[in-house]
Amino acid sequence: MRRLLIFLVAPLLATVLTMPAVASSGRTTTSVQRAVTPGDAQIEATIRTKLAKSKIGRDGFRFHVQRGVVTWEGSTEVMQHKGSATRMARAAGAVQVINNIQVSASGKTKATRNLKRAVVEQ
Repeated sequence: MRRLLIFLVAPLLATVLTMPAVASSGRTTTSVQRAVTPGDAQIEATIRTKLAKSKIGRDGFRFHVQRGVVTWEGSTEVMQHKGSATRMARAAGAVQVINNIQVSASGKTKATRNLKRAVVEQ
């Protein structure tokens, strides 16, 4: 009997506990948590600092930040540097990253040469 009572009451209790509070005026109040996004200047400063300490800084990439969107320009011989630039911008607080970095043909060849081919046996 106790298990049946718990089985019937638990969903009702969960529903009541997750409902927003109702103020005395009759309006519902909810709290919304928003992540604080850094401003463009802060994102740019963070990327410049990280770029100066990173191996990809030697590639001479250019970037600009506008409304939280980081746009990368440049070229590289190393495929992984393109991905590193995207991750760097995200870690700095970018809301979106547009990565226009071009990987050279020799860089693409070197990256694909290191991939292992899957063999399907029948």
